[in-house]
Amino acid sequence: EKYGVSVSTIQRHLHSILSTRIISKDKEVVVLMDATYWGHNFGVLVFKDAKRGKILWRKFLDRKEVLADYLEGVEWLEQHCFHIKGVVCDGLRGLPQALSRYKVQYCQFHQVKTVCAYLTRNPKTAAGIELRGLAKMLCHTDKESFVGALDEWYEQWGNFIKERSKEEKTGRMTYTHRRLRSAYFSLKHNMPWLWTWYDYSEIGIPNTNNGIEAMNTDLKTKLRVHNGLSKRHRMLFIDEYFRQHFNR
Repeated sequence: EKYGVSVSTIQRHLHSILSTRIISKDKEVVVLMDATYWGHNFGVLVFKDAKRGKILWRKFLDRKEVLADYLEGVEWLEQHCFHIKGVVCDGLRGLPQALSRYKVQYCQFHQVKTVCAYLTRNPKTAAGIELRGLAKMLCHTDKESFVGALDEWYEQWGNFIKERSKEEKTGRMTYTHRRLRSAYFSLKHNMPWLWTWYDYSEIGIPNTNNGIEAMNTDLKTKLRVHNGLSKRHRMLFIDEYFRQHFNR
């Protein structure tokens, strides 16, 4: 009313504004990387500087993320002269191997969630109860103590997780405690990347992705207030959220 301009005109001007990507001047970075989703057809993959909290790169997704998306982000950082001293990532299969030229830390919190998902909240066996308790210590202990405790667990329960039984329907012999085996071998498989923060403490790599998980949770909370936004408007909202909160 004050300026004699309609609502649709104001909206048209706002929609024409392009978010400017601010490239950090700080070129030595430890990168937190993670994707978050709203439904099955919309998400955003984000790279965040663990030391300074700045958003380094983002990519909107209309499907589940794949290795190529992460490699695209890494290539963009390299093209803009960033020196990646380390990365922290979650459980996308093959991602630590794909980023092997860097110091890779597999998020310990994500590893704990994986083990607990296999074992459930109430494991039925003593071996499961012990392994779940051991896994929950992962974020709160040192490498030598954890590796030693896991080796002791396997020495006690190794034969137990090798037990086989016949399936009634197929008659095939399968492992009796498959979920317990999966939980244990998940820890063993990821062990080379669970302690990078400990082996290279001088770099300052976090042991979890909590710095980016907390951001994603806050972003989802704020977007939930605006459930009716179109996809384009959500993208504008997310870009502005990153710019306002993390690129000052």
